[in-house]
Amino acid sequence: MGLPGAEPPAASGGGLPGFFGGKSKYVRMDDVLPQEQEEDGVGGGGGGVRVRRSHSSRRYVFACSVFASLNSVLLGYDVGVMSGCILFIQRDLHINEVQQEVLVGCLSFISLLGSLAGGRTSDAVGRKWTIGLAAIVFQAGAAVMTLAPSFEVLMVGRLLAGVGIGFGVMIAPVYIAEISPAASRGSFTSFPEIFINLGILLGYISNYAFSGLPDHVSWRVMLAVGILPSVSIAFALLVIPESPRWLVMKNRADEAREVLLKVTDSEDEAKERLAEIEAAAAVASAGKYGDKTVWQELTRPSPVIRRMLITGLGIQCFQQITGIDALVYYSPTIFRDAGITTESQLLVATVAVGFFKTAFIALAIVLIDRVGRKPLLYVSTVGMTACLVVLAATLAALAHGSASRSAGIAVAILTVCGDVAFFSVGIGPICWVMSSEIFPLRLRSQAAALGAVMNRVTSGAVAMSFLSVCRAISVAGAFSVFAVISALSVVFVYRYVPETSGKTLEEIELLFGGGGGDGEAARGEVELGDGEHLVHKG
Repeated sequence: MGLPGAEPPAASGGGLPGFFGGKSKYVRMDDVLPQEQEEDGVGGGGGGVRVRRSHSSRRYVFACSVFASLNSVLLGYDVGVMSGCILFIQRDLHINEVQQEVLVGCLSFISLLGSLAGGRTSDAVGRKWTIGLAAIVFQAGAAVMTLAPSFEVLMVGRLLAGVGIGFGVMIAPVYIAEISPAASRGSFTSFPEIFINLGILLGYISNYAFSGLPDHVSWRVMLAVGILPSVSIAFALLVIPESPRWLVMKNRADEAREVLLKVTDSEDEAKERLAEIEAAAAVASAGKYGDKTVWQELTRPSPVIRRMLITGLGIQCFQQITGIDALVYYSPTIFRDAGITTESQLLVATVAVGFFKTAFIALAIVLIDRVGRKPLLYVSTVGMTACLVVLAATLAALAHGSASRSAGIAVAILTVCGDVAFFSVGIGPICWVMSSEIFPLRLRSQAAALGAVMNRVTSGAVAMSFLSVCRAISVAGAFSVFAVISALSVVFVYRYVPETSGKTLEEIELLFGGGGGDGEAARGEVELGDGEHLVHKG
């Protein structure tokens, strides 16, 4: 249904509003000032719609999102620094190829234990203090790795660090999603991914900066630097509030209201959001889930929850099984196979990969709420597929001597950088955004933890098997397999991923048929509700 004098709003999944930088011609009604509250001179002429100022609350949510994402730097740094560390650890501790694969890949498998424990822990002690626990555990692991005299002790530290990373990687997106306004939730929830990429870049730079030190010192210094970001978490815990949705779950509505007053633009909006959260919590406690526990609901799901799990776990799986961690962890190995021979050239090329990854995740943050989740996923998955096909063909041509060495190296570097760029502008951040926003309040933290487990399992499987697979079917063959899987991810996005941009967490459940009734009817109800909240600016 249209509004008088207004053009019909675009469907949430179609078109690319503001793709080239133009502002959307629509705003939500709950972002509009009542006439009696408008200030003279705001918005130009008389009679137009005037949008209230919301800079203060957005800045506060921005700061909270940054602080909550600091743990993600640890994961990124560990991933990036290990690609260079492994060269020096191999020479210093004399480890073999299998030990290399275990050292690199075990982090992902161990972090799943932290992710699983993190879901239950965050429900018990809160999102905020789970962030702090993640930093403490990682610090302990990093300290053990730095001082390790042998491969066995190094593995103990690696296991501790993995548990800490597991806690951090699942809780940050959930916390940010629960404090962010719907209109900018995608951008803020992408912060952990940009911090992961920033950590990867810092890890690469650390490799290059300390590569001139003696072998027995260089890798220890590289790992020790990773302790520094976790120290800042102590300050973050003094600044960030607890999640208002967790507070409501614990019957602390007054505290939740105080938090919502800080993260919303007005007292009326805070009351409205609190009412929505309390209603969602009441549905859960009123027997909608029967006598099932959270894990019973996740392991024996209803049709609605099953659709959510297919989307949430599927996108987490495709994010990793398309080979991104193979490119990041083993980029020096890939570039060496392409023909780069000197250690300094390998590390410089690896830094270039880290730069592209960080730059394009920043672009994703700008576009994710403006363009929408699904269009960016299409760009990402199609682009990655194309890059992987070209990379596989280039490596195969170099192996058979049918391409010039210099041209082959250039194409290999460009396609690796292109793959990480397409990953970072789409499926990289969006998988975490989707996993943190599609599940209902009662299930959110533990379902997100399950998604993180899927992500870490597939990441570990790729990282621990990549060298063996390359030896069996060649590096070109391995990336041919990744290209096929990446093509399947395009189909998955088309079939199973809805557009969630601009909807509240409580509304998103309706996209999957939640709240009773037919799924398509519910989806139409959400779109109609959004249409009634849109007004024309001109």
